[in-house]
Amino acid sequence: MDAIQTEAGALLDAGEVKAILGYAVGSFGRRRPLVVRRPADLDRLVFDDACTMNLAGLLSKGEVRRLGKLAILGGTTMLRSLLQLMGERQLRDGEFVAVVLDRGDVKSLDSAAAIEEFLALKGHAMPPSDHARIAALQAMDREARWAWWQQELDRCVKCYACRQVCPMCYCAHCTMDVNRPQWVPVASHSLGNFEYHVVRAMHLAGRCVQCGECGTACPVGIPVHLLTMSAEESAKGHFGQRAGHAAKLDYALSTFRPDDKETFIR
Repeated sequence: MDAIQTEAGALLDAGEVKAILGYAVGSFGRRRPLVVRRPADLDRLVFDDACTMNLAGLLSKGEVRRLGKLAILGGTTMLRSLLQLMGERQLRDGEFVAVVLDRGDVKSLDSAAAIEEFLALKGHAMPPSDHARIAALQAMDREARWAWWQQELDRCVKCYACRQVCPMCYCAHCTMDVNRPQWVPVASHSLGNFEYHVVRAMHLAGRCVQCGECGTACPVGIPVHLLTMSAEESAKGHFGQRAGHAAKLDYALSTFRPDDKETFIR
């Protein structure tokens, strides 16, 4: 932690950034976001195994942008989120510095090229526990898998915590909030819940960086991250592209090709 604070302090002292976006100890010992603008407050920063929240999505918020150039703390999923957000033109190269802890060493990555090079050496691996759960679901027949997801999603209370915590859910006006016309029922019931989660998973196909934060944030313990992770794996299998590995890439579900085998889009 001392190395993180030292690096963050050096970035502030040199004027390379205006603030540090990191973590502090919140209520009940949980970690919460923290913005540090003065070297005197650096001792409030923490960075440990409990710092799992993906902070990348906060960089696209207007109130955070107004702070100026920031350094952001995090791990590999945060870095993948930054690249994806740049690829979707939500962030610009050079307007932040990513600070990561790599095998005990602190690295500051100040460009998309530096992040891409760092991630290329790390590879991409889904958490083993999530991989095993997805494999178990895929091994079910379609009817059993449908019943399993219906049972899980029936518990949804429509709090939208999964949407709020996702770095890729940055739309100012979400389809879920539109009421003229109303596309998805607001009430928490079987049909509305299923429509919400399926639509959200489809919007994240080819875009999910597999941080798993949506599942972590769910207050009733629904593993909603398995839906988006599965959609990402499907997009990778069909189109050969992996989300969050390049800042400039034509992502599969936002690209039109005249030779596409599906005739309905011609």
